Amino acid sequence: MRCLLAHSGGINVKKSVELYTDGACRGNPGPGAWAALLRFGAVEKMISGAVAETTNNQMELTAVIEGLQRLKEPCEVALYTDSQYVLKGMTEWIDGWIAKGWRTAGKKPVANQALWQALIDAAEPHHIDWHWVKGHSGHPENERVDQAANVAIDQMLENV
Repeated sequence: MRCLLAHSGGINVKKSVELYTDGACRGNPGPGAWAALLRFGAVEKMISGAVAETTNNQMELTAVIEGLQRLKEPCEVALYTDSQYVLKGMTEWIDGWIAKGWRTAGKKPVANQALWQALIDAAEPHHIDWHWVKGHSGHPENERVDQAANVAIDQMLENV
């Protein structure tokens, strides 16, 4: 997926991309997978991957990281997730965690710190508008990424 810059009156305008993400886990921890759907105009790309032993939150984070890493240039990203953990982490909690040396308000180490740091790095070049969608509620793109993540788990388990 490539985000090209359009020129309008001498001002660089970033292209808009929609990114839909989901993580799934069978057991928590257990076998899990992630999926991301990138949409640039009429072009779509679905990506996914699976991990033998993981958590749902790790897969939710990985879906966003992998989706953002596929963008080759800075973009305006409308990002849709059904994970309050990811959404609140990036829009409410992250600055406090960093200021406290990666500690929560309860002074405990932040879970999944390496993934959060990878997400910060993946997000940095882009302008992201974060959107929460209710999972399993019939949202078409959310249903598609949920299905893709579950297929990735099934395929991994079939090959074990």
